[in-house]
Amino acid sequence: MVAPSPVAPKFDLADLTNLHDLLTLAARLAIIWGAAWGGWLVVKVTARRIIAAVDDGDDSTLTAAEKRGHTIAQLLRSVGRIALLVLALLLSLNLFIDITAVIAGVSILGLAVSFGAQSLVKDVISGFFILMENQFAVGDVIQAAGKGGVVERMTLRVVHLRDLDGSLHVIPNGQIGVVTNMTRGWSRAVVEIGVAYEADLDRALQVFGDEARQLAADPAWAPRIDGAPEVSGVIELGDSSVVVRTMLRTRPGQHWDVGREFRRRIKRRLDREGIEIPFPQRVVRHIYPADGRADAAT
Repeated sequence: MVAPSPVAPKFDLADLTNLHDLLTLAARLAIIWGAAWGGWLVVKVTARRIIAAVDDGDDSTLTAAEKRGHTIAQLLRSVGRIALLVLALLLSLNLFIDITAVIAGVSILGLAVSFGAQSLVKDVISGFFILMENQFAVGDVIQAAGKGGVVERMTLRVVHLRDLDGSLHVIPNGQIGVVTNMTRGWSRAVVEIGVAYEADLDRALQVFGDEARQLAADPAWAPRIDGAPEVSGVIELGDSSVVVRTMLRTRPGQHWDVGREFRRRIKRRLDREGIEIPFPQRVVRHIYPADGRADAAT
C-alpha cells in the first residue's frame, strides 16, 4: 500500500491582501510622522537662524533686536511644535476613521468650551497684541501684575518672570494691565548720597561731578554709559545730611551695575577728600529752670 503524499499548504489571497494593507498603513503612518519630524527640524533651524541673524557678537548685553529675535524664535518653536503634533495626530486618525464628523464635533465642543473659557481666550488675545506691539521681549526686566523680574519665556497665554531671589512667576497675559519695562531704549542710574552739613557744599558738588566724569571716561565702563553724567545738585535738606543727586544715563539694563560702581567710587573719593557721609543723629537740648534744678518733664 502506497502512503499518501503530504498535501502542500494553500496560500490564502486574503492573507496577502491583509499584509499589503498593513504594510500600506504602516508606510503612510511613517510618512506622516516622518514629515512631522522634518517639519519640526525646519522649525528649529528657522528659529536658530532668526537668533543668529540678530546676534551682534556681544554677549554682555542684549540689544532690542536680539530680544525681539529670541522672543519670535521661542514663540515659533512653541506654536510650531503644537501645530505639527495636532496635524500629525489628525492625519494618523484619518487613516482609521473619517475625521470629518470628528472635526465637526470638536468644533461644536470648542465653541461650547470657549464660552466657559473666556479667560483663556482673553489670555491668547492679550498675548497676541503684546507680541505685535513689542511691549516687551525675552530678556527684558519688567514689572507686571504686581510682580517684577526678567522675562524668561513668553507664549500666547502666559509670561514667565524670574525675580531677584530666583522665584519664577507665571502670569497669564490677560492679567497684565500696565507693564513697566526697565530695559527698553535706555536706562538711568539715579544715585542720591548725603553729605554732612559741615562740609563745603561747593567742593562736594565738584567732587561728585569729577568722579562721575572719570567713571564715564573709564574704558571698562564707557561702553555701558550713554551720554555725559549729570549732577543735579542738592535735592533735599535732610535731618542729618544734605542729599546730592547724580544721574548717569546708561545702555538698557546697565544702570544697576553703573550705579553700584559709582557708589563704590564716590565713597572712596569722599573719604580721601575728608567729606563726611553722616549717619542719622539727633540733637537733644536739656532746658533747666532758673534755679538750676533739672526739669523732669524735659
